[in-house]
Amino acid sequence: MFNKFREKLKGLFTSRKIDEAFFEELEDTLIEGDLGARLTDEIVEVLRKEAKAERAKTVEDLQQIMKRLLDPYVKTASVDLAPGGLNVFMILGVNGVGKTTSIAKMASWYRKGGKKVLLAAADTFRAAAVDQLDIHATRLGMRIVKQSSGSDPGAVVYDALTSALAQGDDLVLADTAGRMHNKENLMRELQKIDKIIAGRGIPAERYRKLLVIDATTGQNGLSQAMLFNSAVHLDGVILTKYDSAAKGGALVQIGQQLGLPILFVGTGERYEDIHPFDKDEFLNALVGLEA
Repeated sequence: MFNKFREKLKGLFTSRKIDEAFFEELEDTLIEGDLGARLTDEIVEVLRKEAKAERAKTVEDLQQIMKRLLDPYVKTASVDLAPGGLNVFMILGVNGVGKTTSIAKMASWYRKGGKKVLLAAADTFRAAAVDQLDIHATRLGMRIVKQSSGSDPGAVVYDALTSALAQGDDLVLADTAGRMHNKENLMRELQKIDKIIAGRGIPAERYRKLLVIDATTGQNGLSQAMLFNSAVHLDGVILTKYDSAAKGGALVQIGQQLGLPILFVGTGERYEDIHPFDKDEFLNALVGLEA
């Protein structure tokens, strides 16, 4: 994952003398990696002080200090379903990030864990989105609740919850629109779905609003998180395209500014190419430490 950024950072740590020029180049590298100018300034300033106070002598000393400084900003959360009844995941994200595919991967992942999963095709704004989720449901042999294109998304979610509660399902994964005629309409539609789910008596501990972000988009990921969080108060993030093209720094900013944990990462096209987020692995890669 994000090998180019990792190798550049690792090369910087190993090839330069630890002096002012080193710290200046480190700042440039971290900003290029989407850590953001303000957070980069804070991290590098503390790194200077910590390296001096701890008399850091080796490359790994510096990398371990930097990993420790970034650790509080990277959040994780359990991917286990809350006990006691139906869990609901409202899945959000702009078009093109792999939202519908991520839903299918999560459905497969939870079913392998013995859970009964129902899909809700609530992105009725795009006929292709309903069709795509329907194809995944057929391939997975999984139930889906859908209506015709242009139907009320809230009604789809309401019907899905009714069906899931009646059938004793463990999890509803609700796809939602990523684009409408304008941003305000989209946010209002998502808020309406949010109210419908809460109104069906799904308690907070069994209801999560999860944003899908393309890990290669950098700062755009942070902007998307801020937008959707302002509308429905997100509970976490799912990353797609978690590979060598991703830089990773924006994820630190999402944790720092919004406190949002990362639950899953998608690493390929197959249903099994999804994994719970590994914080230690991520931080090691971010600072250039060997796995």
